Amino acid sequence: MKATRFLAVAAAATLAAVSLSSCAASAPAGDGTVEIAGGYGEAQAAAFQSELDEFGKANGIKIKFTSYASFDKDIKVKIASGDTPDIALWPQPGGLKDQADNLLPLSDVIDLAPIQKTLIPGWDTLAQVDGKVYGLPVSANMKTLVFYNPAAFSAAGYTVPTTDAELTALEAKIKADGTGYPWCAGIESGDATGWAITDWMEQYVLDYNGVDAYNKWIAGDLDFASPEVKKAADKVTERLLADGQVNGGGVSMATDFFGNTAPLFETGGKAKGQCFMLRQGSFITDFFPDAIKAEVTAGNYAHADVFPLPAPEGAQAGVIGGGDLAAAFTNDSDVKKVLEFILSDKVGSKMASAGGFISAHKTFDTKLYPNALIQKIGSAMADAAVFGFDGSDRMPSAVNEEFWKAGTDWVAGRATWDEAAARIDAKY
Repeated sequence: MKATRFLAVAAAATLAAVSLSSCAASAPAGDGTVEIAGGYGEAQAAAFQSELDEFGKANGIKIKFTSYASFDKDIKVKIASGDTPDIALWPQPGGLKDQADNLLPLSDVIDLAPIQKTLIPGWDTLAQVDGKVYGLPVSANMKTLVFYNPAAFSAAGYTVPTTDAELTALEAKIKADGTGYPWCAGIESGDATGWAITDWMEQYVLDYNGVDAYNKWIAGDLDFASPEVKKAADKVTERLLADGQVNGGGVSMATDFFGNTAPLFETGGKAKGQCFMLRQGSFITDFFPDAIKAEVTAGNYAHADVFPLPAPEGAQAGVIGGGDLAAAFTNDSDVKKVLEFILSDKVGSKMASAGGFISAHKTFDTKLYPNALIQKIGSAMADAAVFGFDGSDRMPSAVNEEFWKAGTDWVAGRATWDEAAARIDAKY
């Protein structure tokens, strides 16, 4: 649920020239049509279809993209009825992997190596079952971001931190100056209250331990009670739950709506609950006050900008996020061409302009992102040492739900981390 997604006339030649080499040289001839299904919203679906139309025209293929209203449910119905598209885009790798028996290993259709080479590490084997890759990303989003108010920073004489040590020093200075609180950090979200704290935990588990341990944690092979995960919990405690870090501390965090961004744009200091930083996903801009959203739309970043959350000293900078992964139900020469295109760094120019799109490729041209804010987000993704797909969304549903509940009790001071971890581990 977490949220949560310039080719001109001359591009036809470029599209036609996209390398179509593949180990699956024996693919049968196509019939000139390829059907793709996914869960994109209206703007993204239209932009994706436009890119597909250009590629299709250059390659003599009619490509149709259909966006399902409830993708996870709708694709299961299609599979059960035998009425599947040629290619489908899953918003979560777990759902894709659950259907591995109905899908083709991508290596049976395309040459994986050139595509995997340009992906940010962590994306390349995300949808792997029994050693075979069944899905790779078409689009991505990221959460390793800190939003801030440049005008408020400037007024207080603060500078953007580039290291964890600088971030810690900034937190201390904000508290010493009494100008406000270092962090805005609500985790209330109705029945899903607590998901926002899972993002913080995921970030530091990935940074401290790397993608292999991160994946073991998700699979239940590394306990929540382990020293590796406890180290992340200690970092979150230091960052958010220590005195003065958040207005009202953990008790208020547990009841403050995650989308309450107004304090980030306050100017009245502690008396008005002013906070200076908000770590959230790129989607949080939808929750900005209308006046701030209008400024950002107009390219004015005087009151809203972003920087990547620095990794702790000695840790590896990782990116947490999500995305849509393509998998194949069929294999012919047309499907092969289309898959190679949508899985390459050549797709995304029009989706980027429509907003909500980040490429999972290190080699994507960040100049194609529509504004400076999104360019920073895209660059942070491209520069990531590793990528971790939203961990709680990949855990079994019972574990995910307990992570929310126990995490909320931990934040609110109703449980120690050890008690919360034991509750979550018991759900595996």
